[in-house]
Amino acid sequence: MPINSTSKSGPWDAKLQQFHGGQDWVGMDNFVEDFSVTTNAFGMPPSAEQAAIQAISQAHHYPPADQEPARTSLARFLWPTSYQSEQTRLILGNGASELIDLVIRMAPAGTWKPGPFRTQYKEYERSARNNNFDMLDADSQARANVACLVNPCNPTGDYLELPELKQWISSNVLPGGFVLVDESMQPWHSREFRQHSLLSQHEYIRSLYEEQGISVFIMHSWTKLWCCTGLRLGSVVCPTEQHMRAIKKNQVPWSVNIVALAFLNAVVADDEYLQKTWQMTPLWRQQSIEQLSARFPGWEFFGREFLSWIWVDTKSDAVAQSAVDLARAAGVPVRSGLPGYNFPTFIRIAVREPAQFAILLDAWKSL
Repeated sequence: MPINSTSKSGPWDAKLQQFHGGQDWVGMDNFVEDFSVTTNAFGMPPSAEQAAIQAISQAHHYPPADQEPARTSLARFLWPTSYQSEQTRLILGNGASELIDLVIRMAPAGTWKPGPFRTQYKEYERSARNNNFDMLDADSQARANVACLVNPCNPTGDYLELPELKQWISSNVLPGGFVLVDESMQPWHSREFRQHSLLSQHEYIRSLYEEQGISVFIMHSWTKLWCCTGLRLGSVVCPTEQHMRAIKKNQVPWSVNIVALAFLNAVVADDEYLQKTWQMTPLWRQQSIEQLSARFPGWEFFGREFLSWIWVDTKSDAVAQSAVDLARAAGVPVRSGLPGYNFPTFIRIAVREPAQFAILLDAWKSL
């Protein structure tokens, strides 16, 4: 069972739950900005926020059981020219976490392994342990019945392009197995993100299933890109419609509430929000690294240039903990690499606009 490796678990039950960032704000009376979560620096899109607020007036109704029209709107966002033929493989969930658990519950029993990176988002491992899989290490040469790869990898920032990703699947998944590829952070890539995503690989996914029985599931948490973590909104693209229906059979009804559905239906049409995300996130990220490098020349920075966070090795357990404590005291919490990930010299910093980042940098003037 995944156990929080520090006693400072906050609201988490360390014996039962997997530690996750984004909880510090609850108990802070000086909160300024949350650098502990990898959400979009531009905050919640106003158009979608307004749609969610308006949906409260419909909260005396049940949400649509077919998740429409939000599901079709998301399909159109994922496959602008072919959504009508592809959307039968798509289902929404109460955050990606619900769908991760549903897919792993229906996966073939046996072994489980993570992606090839030093660590990754831990919810996949938590679900696999809870469902009694035999756990393999990332560097194991054995193929697994179920493999889960976070790409881009949160928190390390590693990223496999499509040829590398396909090779990894071929080398690490048994015939008849499941592979869950989490592309939650992949839409940050650029306006051309779809052509770099498994979303574009229809024939590859079809042939992999028909020839080897390997089922590829493309997982998305939409709460980071559109900064709506409190709404709980995720999706999974299944290899076939039959896989989608198997998930639907086990999913509790109305797991996505009427407010989240309204938000999703509106936000996929906000192209201006995405354009400024693609333009400014790499710029602010690079500026942050340059300022941190000047202040702390011994620190090392990891992750692709388009990502919404920076994975930082401070080279010292004590320095990393001080950075966490000082940031929290200043109302700008960052994510420690210790709980969950077991990387005590690391911290994770969200990309934020320069004025907010200046507050964080000032909080570290005594480091």
